[in-house]
Amino acid sequence: MQPQPLPLEEARRDGAENTQWSRPECQAWTGTLLLGTCLLYCARVSMPVCAVSMSQDFGWNKKETGTALSSFFWGYCLTQVVGGHLGDRIGGEKVILLSACAWGFLTAATPLLTHLSGAHLVFMTFSRILTGLLQGVYFPALTSLLSQKVRESERAFTYSTVGAGSQFGMLVTGAVGSLLLDRYGWPSVFYFSGGLTLLWVCYVYRCLLNGEDLILALGILAQGLPMSRHTKVPWRRLFRKPSVWAAISSQLSSACSFFILLSWLPTFFQETFPSSKGWVFNVVPWLVAIPASLFSGFLSDHLINQGYRTITVRKFMQVMGLGLSSVFALCLGHTSSFCTSVVFASASIGLQTFNHSGISVNIQDLAPSCAGFLFGVANTAGALAGVVGVCLGGYLLETTGSWTSMFNLVAAVGSLGLCTFLLFGEAQRVDLSPAHEDL
Repeated sequence: MQPQPLPLEEARRDGAENTQWSRPECQAWTGTLLLGTCLLYCARVSMPVCAVSMSQDFGWNKKETGTALSSFFWGYCLTQVVGGHLGDRIGGEKVILLSACAWGFLTAATPLLTHLSGAHLVFMTFSRILTGLLQGVYFPALTSLLSQKVRESERAFTYSTVGAGSQFGMLVTGAVGSLLLDRYGWPSVFYFSGGLTLLWVCYVYRCLLNGEDLILALGILAQGLPMSRHTKVPWRRLFRKPSVWAAISSQLSSACSFFILLSWLPTFFQETFPSSKGWVFNVVPWLVAIPASLFSGFLSDHLINQGYRTITVRKFMQVMGLGLSSVFALCLGHTSSFCTSVVFASASIGLQTFNHSGISVNIQDLAPSCAGFLFGVANTAGALAGVVGVCLGGYLLETTGSWTSMFNLVAAVGSLGLCTFLLFGEAQRVDLSPAHEDL
């Protein structure tokens, strides 16, 4: 006898294809999720912004700093698939709210953890692993939510707008965080980002979510998520398709190259140009990235509405997001001018936002019924590569003493993912079948 779907599952299954946001609802949620993504990255990049100051306080070398920086991804890679599957099952908005509440509190408490004993590196590493675990569910749950609630013709712009919050978050942390760091020390940066996240959680709960649905979702989680036939993922069918592996490979490359730059760019500027102002290199690249992300989403939807094939548009976006951005990353390793370095860094980071309108939306093209699950798999691969990439970047810096080797690594990773997607990428649905295989 098959287990009966729970009420929330029935409601979601019956309305998944027909219940999409109205335009006012879409605008309200887009703005809210933009702010949520901003705060996600405020918490995430607090450590990179404070890395130099913390390493000086605690006596860390490059390898130890690399360990602390990469530890976030150790946790981040473990909850991607879980987050996507939960988003497909109980609603991405609920998964996002619950995780944000937890990571906001942990971020605000991080400075206290580092002072519990003399093992500062151990406690900081533990804190970052746990933060990664909690934040790992965010983007898979977001992908699940948008694939169900936003029309396909508006999906790229909506996703790129929400994705712009990542650059906006790094802009806020780069500007405000740098000022707080200079005046009050590194703990203030963690208090700032964690406190704002908790305020955002309160707003979403009070103004946008139904409290009864959230309690029902918690009940489903407490019961252990019993499987129903309607919610099983056709994973065998998915992973037999070259287009799925191309999407995973491209997402791996885009995430890995982005994480390496995110973790090491502040240190690059501080060490290469010690007399430069932190707010310049911590702000300008992300200031450029925000309009670039919005433009990429507008351009993608415009080209599709003009009749261009969806896969052609997705591949073009990846040429910009992985190809051209890698060229500017290579250039970073061959300049000694601060202004030129800021320009190259801004171009590389800005062009990487085109990935929001390329591979991130392509995953929703391939499998809208289980987009959260598939994005979770792809982002897990990217997070694992991020762990290796950030650690490898620290190792290359320690052994070669040259930043050129690290930027060469970024370019190599990006080029590999681009070539794979150009050869095997498609945009046809692959999740449709008469009967889904068992999960």
